[in-house]
Amino acid sequence: MTPLTWTRVEANTESDFVVAPDERLSWPRTIGIGAQHVVAMFGATFLVPVLTGFPPATTLLFSGVGTVLFLIITGNRLPSYLGSSFSVIAPVTAAVASNGTGSALGGLVAVGLALIVVGLVVHVVGTHWIDVTLPPVVTGAIVALIGFNLAPAAKSNFEKGPLVGIVTLVLLVATLAFFRGIIGRLAIFLAVVAGYVLALILGDVDTSKIAAAPWIGLPEFQTPTFTLAVLPMFLPAVIALIAENIGHVKSVGQMTDTDVDPVMGRALAADGVATTLAGFGGGSATTTYAENIGVMAATRIYSTAAYWVAAAVAIALSLCPKVGAAISAVPPGVLGGATIVLYGLVGVLGVRIWMTNDVDFSKPLNQMTAAIPLIIGIADFTWHLGDLTFTGIALGSIAALVVYHGMRLLGLRTTGTVDDPSPAQR
Repeated sequence: MTPLTWTRVEANTESDFVVAPDERLSWPRTIGIGAQHVVAMFGATFLVPVLTGFPPATTLLFSGVGTVLFLIITGNRLPSYLGSSFSVIAPVTAAVASNGTGSALGGLVAVGLALIVVGLVVHVVGTHWIDVTLPPVVTGAIVALIGFNLAPAAKSNFEKGPLVGIVTLVLLVATLAFFRGIIGRLAIFLAVVAGYVLALILGDVDTSKIAAAPWIGLPEFQTPTFTLAVLPMFLPAVIALIAENIGHVKSVGQMTDTDVDPVMGRALAADGVATTLAGFGGGSATTTYAENIGVMAATRIYSTAAYWVAAAVAIALSLCPKVGAAISAVPPGVLGGATIVLYGLVGVLGVRIWMTNDVDFSKPLNQMTAAIPLIIGIADFTWHLGDLTFTGIALGSIAALVVYHGMRLLGLRTTGTVDDPSPAQR
């Protein structure tokens, strides 16, 4: 299959009807599905630049470009959208506060390059070494502490507009409770839009920049600077992105009934390329998106053609400064209501990793590997070592690795205190 070739199929109402990655419906239907993917990714993707202070239009641009690169690098075999990753919010925020936006972008470039290296290694030797180095109890702890570490940020935004924050939060939860399928997947987007409208009615939105912005124009580009002091902050994000991408790609493989192992390395490297490019231009780190996987699960349409459409739409939106200005004007209260859920879900994702891999918390090895990093990350311990700054997320991630491998290396499992866990329990 060449990169831009799909077999045309006709839609039907049979329950087992599926559109495979190398197939497509008519172009009008494909464009409609692509638009659904844009809406699905939009709610979470635009929140990341708003929360980190990056230009939203720039993030949208590199999200679309990154998706195109992902499709090309994976040989047009993996239907996936690359949206903004929440795993970098904490290190980006900390880096911006201490050393400016350029240093944060430099950190993202480092994350992207690390992902490329990991992807190349996986492509050559497979993923077993990741399973050994980063077992589920470790990756679950790291992903969980990344989400829970952001709780103070959610509180800070919420307190700046509690009324619209409560409305946004309640609508988000209600949408998830009452609706399934596509509408349920759009809960974040719909709740934020509703909260935004309420804020407009209450006069809490500064619309002057929206009115002044032109309809057509290039996004705002920024260049990275490389500051050694902030790099440790971004190491946990690499681990989280590896876990996210592997989990999402495997989910796509299960849905499409295909063996994705041969392209797993390509997928990781592709996300690394997209993140590196974004860091050099002022965008945010990218990751394969569960929201869009949910759209595929609901529609049973796995055509990569729809993702080319979604990428083109995202790029087109990024070339409208008025859209970027409208996104930037989202009031803090709305963000507070949405991020209470989103940051919590990142934390719960870590717990889900433990559950789906049957991590046995009756074992001291697993107890210590989870307990110590969570406290360090949630309390946001900080350690300055010369020019280097280790925040709670970095220290917690290091603690998870040191505790797990340290306890095993010490041989405590041979005494009966720590058992040698099976791959499923690690």
